[in-house]
Amino acid sequence: MQEFISVWVRDPRIQKEDFWHAYMDYEICLHTNSLAFNKKSSCVRRRYSEFVWLRQKLQDNALLLVHLPELPPKNPFFSLNNARQITARMEGLRLFLQEIVRSPVLLSDSCLHLFLQSRLSVKKIEACAEGRSRYTVVQAIQNSGLQIQRFGSESLQEEGETDSE
Repeated sequence: MQEFISVWVRDPRIQKEDFWHAYMDYEICLHTNSLAFNKKSSCVRRRYSEFVWLRQKLQDNALLLVHLPELPPKNPFFSLNNARQITARMEGLRLFLQEIVRSPVLLSDSCLHLFLQSRLSVKKIEACAEGRSRYTVVQAIQNSGLQIQRFGSESLQEEGETDSE
């Protein structure tokens, strides 16, 4: 049986931080039979700024061994109400992820796995990947489907936690 990794970017949702600030996040779904992944199906929500972080992190970790694909450009006139812009961004994010998961070098990066298969914030992804958390990468991924999962007093993901764009 041939290995496959399927990635979808779908279900854009507007998230309101407060009265004046809102952002769009997207559901990223992964389905695979690849031995590179412990969890064969997952869905998480991520925003554009988290993709920017991921690309930079992968670039830093790959040390010029791999040319990373570009993200769809940041548009200063991006509208949360413009369906064409949202669809184009989702397609660009999907193509970006599709290229990333084809690279054996990048597939060995813990940050990529945590990004795709855990609900951790980017700060917690960094801490986990660097061994500065009470849970391992595998534990974070395996427990991402649970609503509330605690390791001691440290929560994997606090309710409503976001990072600034």
